[in-house]
Amino acid sequence: MFDQMLAGLHMVLQLDVVLTIVLASIYGLVVGALPGLSATMATALLVPVTFYMSPIAAISAIIAASAMAIFSGDIPGCLLRIPGTPASAAYTDEAFAMTRKGQPELALGICLWFSALGGVIGTFSLVALAPTLAEVAFEFSTFEYFWLALLGLMCSTMVARSSPVKAVAAMFLGLLITCVGIENPAGTPRFTLGYADLLGGIEIIPLLVGVFAVSEVMRSYAARDVPIMPPRDFGSILKGQWALTKAHPKQQLRGNFVGIVIGVLPGAGADMAAWMSYAMSKRFSKTPEKFGTGHPEGLIEAGASNNASLASGWVPSLLFGIPGDTITAIAIGVLYMKGLNPGPTLFTEKASSMYALYIVFLLANIIMIPLGIIMIRTARYVLYLPRSLIMPVIVLLCAVGSFATGNNLVLVLTVAVFGLLGYMMDRNGFPVAALVLGAVMGTMVEQNFVTSLIKSDGSILPFFSRPVASVLALMTFVAMLWPLGVWFKRRLQTR
Repeated sequence: MFDQMLAGLHMVLQLDVVLTIVLASIYGLVVGALPGLSATMATALLVPVTFYMSPIAAISAIIAASAMAIFSGDIPGCLLRIPGTPASAAYTDEAFAMTRKGQPELALGICLWFSALGGVIGTFSLVALAPTLAEVAFEFSTFEYFWLALLGLMCSTMVARSSPVKAVAAMFLGLLITCVGIENPAGTPRFTLGYADLLGGIEIIPLLVGVFAVSEVMRSYAARDVPIMPPRDFGSILKGQWALTKAHPKQQLRGNFVGIVIGVLPGAGADMAAWMSYAMSKRFSKTPEKFGTGHPEGLIEAGASNNASLASGWVPSLLFGIPGDTITAIAIGVLYMKGLNPGPTLFTEKASSMYALYIVFLLANIIMIPLGIIMIRTARYVLYLPRSLIMPVIVLLCAVGSFATGNNLVLVLTVAVFGLLGYMMDRNGFPVAALVLGAVMGTMVEQNFVTSLIKSDGSILPFFSRPVASVLALMTFVAMLWPLGVWFKRRLQTR
């Protein structure tokens, strides 16, 4: 084992691999920070480049770029309330609230420090728990995935600062959006209004960019009295992070655990991990009323969760060739292309290559800290620019980023429509986060529900008779009835 580890280290310390890790990291930081350009897109754009690389260098590029992009999506979220990636949408409002309070470096420091820690812990889980976690993942069928996705939907009532009724209404609107197109188990066109461009459904990236970025531009022009932050030097980005680590160990560990478990489940990924961790942080917090006002707890837990899920998502990919998320789906293709065919034999016949990948994961999360600090200090100047200059640039980036997802002008129109919708919802107290959550989870809920009914010949008993499904069902009903219990308790106290 020690000899194989040394051989893996020797593979990583080659000049081409080290240079690839550094360049891919910088690339991932830049792409992740641009609204509309997700970590998945950053990874996909690297694939043609990997044709000319050695196997370890090619996989290193995928790992480094994806890890950096997941983190750097937090930067525009903190500074401008525009999530750079879907994974950072869960806590964008929290991070931006800290910036409004004059603590941008603290918010970005939390995102950076706990993302790096989450990635390191997720890597150790990949090393130590890969076979065990893969066995757990194989216990999940469409019945369990249905309850898991439904439990994720229930998070909409937990993350909302407004009334639960408005949160549920926004969530149902998100579910309605996922009904558009023919991307459903029946293969039937729905709500397309005769437009061929809607047959593929509404893309999540343009929706996300619209409701967060364009609506923020509209709010900015509507609130003309919003002052520009006076120029000042950022303090230490990592100042106070060790104190927060010691003060919130439960949030850190809980976020890591949720991220690792969610990451192992095929098709879940960092997006679901971040949403569920932020909702759990608020539910179990002693001061839930502080959430949404710039409170660090939710940032700590969600930041630790999304990067931990990134590493653990490689477990089913390496062991069985089953993608844990869209990033590992791309990585599997690169693995096959380079002769590293996923499967149990990969850990025996090419064990040194596996140790090389583990070392790359650790290096990527370690160098995330110095490179992330440089990126933050570069991006901070956006706070001091006049809004009349920066807002048109943001709209341009939104249009270019959305067009790049499908090379279709309809996607730009989608951004504009959802920008207006997001602005109107925000003005009337409807949480945009609940809309996004419904849009993200809706397809997963429907597909797994219909597929499960087909498998059970229309019977709903397997939804409750399977052990794991019954536990998830109980958790879902508790989350569903919790707001009603809180309301009933308050009524009793007021009497």
